[in-house]
Amino acid sequence: MLPAAMTCVEISKPGEPEVLVAVSRPTPIPNPGEVLIKVAAAGVNRPDVLQRQGAYPAPPGASDLPGLEVAGTIEALGDGVTSARIGDAVCALVPGGGYAEYCTVDARLCLPIPTGYDMIRAAALPETFFTVWHNVVERGRLQAGERLLVHGGASGIGTTAIQLAKALGATVYATASGAAKCKACADLGAAMAIDYTAQDFVEVIKAETKGKGVDVILDMVGGDYMPRNVKSLAMDGRLVSIAFLRGATAEMNMMPVMLKRLTLTGSTLRPQSNDAKARMAEGLRKTVWPLLEAGAIAPVIHATFPLARAAEAHRLMESNAHIGKIILTV
Repeated sequence: MLPAAMTCVEISKPGEPEVLVAVSRPTPIPNPGEVLIKVAAAGVNRPDVLQRQGAYPAPPGASDLPGLEVAGTIEALGDGVTSARIGDAVCALVPGGGYAEYCTVDARLCLPIPTGYDMIRAAALPETFFTVWHNVVERGRLQAGERLLVHGGASGIGTTAIQLAKALGATVYATASGAAKCKACADLGAAMAIDYTAQDFVEVIKAETKGKGVDVILDMVGGDYMPRNVKSLAMDGRLVSIAFLRGATAEMNMMPVMLKRLTLTGSTLRPQSNDAKARMAEGLRKTVWPLLEAGAIAPVIHATFPLARAAEAHRLMESNAHIGKIILTV
């Protein structure tokens, strides 16, 4: 018997972390094609912070609660669901609503808990692996033998991208701030970790690649990094933008884009259709889940907090002191 109400954390108003408050709401009911997950753990991601600040509203039809990834147990099935069973342990990419005891999601966006994983480790997977798979593999078209530059290498996205790209046969370079974060990137498989507080990544990449540049750049910085990224790309290189921590505008010379036949692309994950996300989930299931189960790659978890302390988790994320993922336990 499902409870009529559940505890969740909502954004009481746009603002600082303190606006995250625990409340009671009705337990959601799965629509046709959806499942209801009893949440054991939920990931904290940068878009959650932006949503809390009022800068990233939930897409139409999604829960207004923050939280884009969960792990837990399926408690109820919506009409027409045949790919899941009550009692299945899953992790899932959700469009919102993860900071709660129960959460609904399209059944196609659930993936099995990798063998040997607990719920905390599993909750660290969906948002970053969907993001990296879509942007590095699908949009960036990274191939074995190519070179990838990852900005923000010590972030949840960055630690995932380094490992997955190396496992797929690419040479990986990463930028990060300070010796500890650079060491973490190197330990995860980066051939070169560049301390952007002390080094110019353009010059380092030029030297490391003997002037050829990298084939793909995964960029979450934007702003003045844009023209520098273009300088660092090889012929037929691909620049994939997924965030703009230094701003979404830049003045740059576009001639190298033409002369080097570059592709400038980017995406956001949350507003994409469930059909598109289901395609990504199938790619992850076939290619990435075996790597996780073999121990070839693994999520990096920096800290866990109980759901009621979500504000502390947000403060940690905003401090940029973490390496890898921050998880809430429910």
